[in-house]
Amino acid sequence: MNITGKTRLLGLIGTPVDHSKSPAMYNYCFEKYGLDCVYLAFDVDLEHTADAIQAIRTFNLRGANVTMPLKSAVVPYLDELSPAARAIGVVNTIVNDDGRLTGYCTDGLGYTGDLRRHGIGVAGKKITLLGAGSAGRALAIQAALDGARELAVFNRKDSFWNVAEEKLEVIRQEAPECVIRLYDLEDADTLRREIADSDILTNATSVGMIPMDDASPVPDVTMLRPDLIVTDIIYNPVETKLLQDAKAVGCRTFNALGLLLGQGAAAFELYSGGLEMPLDEVYEQFYK
Repeated sequence: MNITGKTRLLGLIGTPVDHSKSPAMYNYCFEKYGLDCVYLAFDVDLEHTADAIQAIRTFNLRGANVTMPLKSAVVPYLDELSPAARAIGVVNTIVNDDGRLTGYCTDGLGYTGDLRRHGIGVAGKKITLLGAGSAGRALAIQAALDGARELAVFNRKDSFWNVAEEKLEVIRQEAPECVIRLYDLEDADTLRREIADSDILTNATSVGMIPMDDASPVPDVTMLRPDLIVTDIIYNPVETKLLQDAKAVGCRTFNALGLLLGQGAAAFELYSGGLEMPLDEVYEQFYK
């Protein structure tokens, strides 16, 4: 890596960040394309959010990825938000265009992009989405913006229920042509009915994550059918019980790795002005 006086800096902000593969992944891509950029990880806590955003301005960073716990905290300090980031109030990518900072949420782009790379468009599709937290909403807004016909969103009817409804209403306003309904995740009959005429089923809950890896958010495998596409955003384990059950039924399945790489690829495209991340190479180098 040849650092010059014109080298642009990018980085990851949040805490902890020392385990992140982002520096290696982005620096590999910069080198491949011959871009005069370098990417570092910066451990930043909530208390120093404003300082971190000011540093982006002061040192003229090209941009930054944002991880927990800063994804919502950075929002008030930015100049502009993408439709997806505005709808859910979460940012994972900041791009600096001549001093103007725009916040994006590329998680949903990773989701729809991974499906698209495998020949599956969400336009005109009905999606049953399990989970209305920030992760689920990131997928929901992008699917809606990309033309999904209907979203059947399931969440536990707990203290978060009213908040979930309010946040889904914001998504409805951003993408009014998509029908979005919220249902109780504990209502098995309704879950069965909604899955029955869905094209895609996506889990955005923590059910199935270690140490709950023997559990599935779908209580009865007979709710699944061979022509249903099933995806899961859980990284550990790579293949959740839901995906195992779906494969056994004959469903086409997608784990979280494609989403992870896809959201990074979307951020790289924003940083680089439209270049495509070499996903197969990145996977072989850093994730296989």
